Amino acid sequence: MAVAVFDYAVWAARYPEQAASVDATLAGAYFAEAGLYLNNTDASVVSDVAIRLVLLNMLVAHIAILNGAARGGLVGRVASATEGSVTISAEMEAPGTAGWYAQTAPGLAFWQATATYRTARYVPGRQPFLGVPSRGRLPWPA
Repeated sequence: MAVAVFDYAVWAARYPEQAASVDATLAGAYFAEAGLYLNNTDASVVSDVAIRLVLLNMLVAHIAILNGAARGGLVGRVASATEGSVTISAEMEAPGTAGWYAQTAPGLAFWQATATYRTARYVPGRQPFLGVPSRGRLPWPA
């Protein structure tokens, strides 16, 4: 079975801001969680394991940020802000939606990179069997 294997050192080099507050154990847990959003088996729509690993690493960074890594705890899209008395509110989108991925830079990069995998794929259904013509006649009345 060809699966992408998480390498904390590679991920930490690519996402140093998140790695500063996410250790290898927690990042490994985020990698397992990322598998809920992108299948990491032979049945994955992303058949190239190297590309799948890059995408899963993006998801690990996205999940880390949503859980407060290198961001000060604010999660979601800023819905409103005021200046006097400093008020801010954030809106978190439902997981799996474009808005959920767009809440972070790695999430948005993942969403854009996977656009080709979200297109419709036509799978033809079974064709009805009409029978074999015998002696030049059609198997149904004309």
